[in-house]
Amino acid sequence: MSATATRLALPGGPVPLRRARAYARRSPLAAVGLALLALFALLAVLAPWIAPYDPVAADPGAVLEPPSAIHWFGTDANGMDVLSRVIYGTIYAFAIALPAVALAIAVGVPVGLITGYLGGWTDEVLMRLFDALRVFPSIILALAVVSAAGASVTNVVLVLGLMDAPVFARLVRSEVLALRAGSLVESSVAAGNPVWRILFVHLMPNTLQGTLSQAAVRASWAVRLSTTFAFLGLGIQPPTPEWGAMIRQGAEYMISGQWWIGLFPGLALILLSLALNMAGDGLADLLDPRRRSAK
Repeated sequence: MSATATRLALPGGPVPLRRARAYARRSPLAAVGLALLALFALLAVLAPWIAPYDPVAADPGAVLEPPSAIHWFGTDANGMDVLSRVIYGTIYAFAIALPAVALAIAVGVPVGLITGYLGGWTDEVLMRLFDALRVFPSIILALAVVSAAGASVTNVVLVLGLMDAPVFARLVRSEVLALRAGSLVESSVAAGNPVWRILFVHLMPNTLQGTLSQAAVRASWAVRLSTTFAFLGLGIQPPTPEWGAMIRQGAEYMISGQWWIGLFPGLALILLSLALNMAGDGLADLLDPRRRSAK
């Protein structure tokens, strides 16, 4: 028997499978979060093939029908299939959350690296500018900017990304301040490395742990806030299948007994937010050896 076959025949199954089981036992909530996140990702990718109906196709003969074998989640006031709209809503949730977090990281991480390493007036000026973004309540400032700039996916992504950039900047800055006094920076400077190489080759990889775990949490925040925009009529507009707009329509009919219109997109929003938060905690456990050893 070959060495490869011997490794695969170890008790408990293949090595990746045994590692996955061990990780699930150590952090069951994180494992559930990652599984839910994978499910939502599959829904977003496979939406055109698994949605039973066109999400924006109105059927005047099937208005406000309750859940049934034909329409599992019922229909809305326009006769649109709620299940299909919930499935397609995952596309817009990811299409806003992922670019917003990527933009926040692209802006915040370099600023955190520069301010933490250089210090002095550079630190004071850049961090005070970022602090100015955090003076006002995030949701109020974001709503004001989106209202002034216009309701579009691009504007929502830009606002959410720039609002979250200070979070990553402060996180990276604190880690760079701790690393700056260590031997890593001293040896890099002694070797004659330029500043850009010290920042992006030597320091940045050591800050990715906190950045990645925080990214999932901030993605959850971006999903909730973009849904709030749509609920208030400032985000993606109907008939686009977006969860916030669906919840807004469902709220109008909840009092008359058509509970399914707003309930199912609301549950999808809750589950995706929980999945992202639990996945963030799981990444923190996976990347931090101190937290792994403490469990």
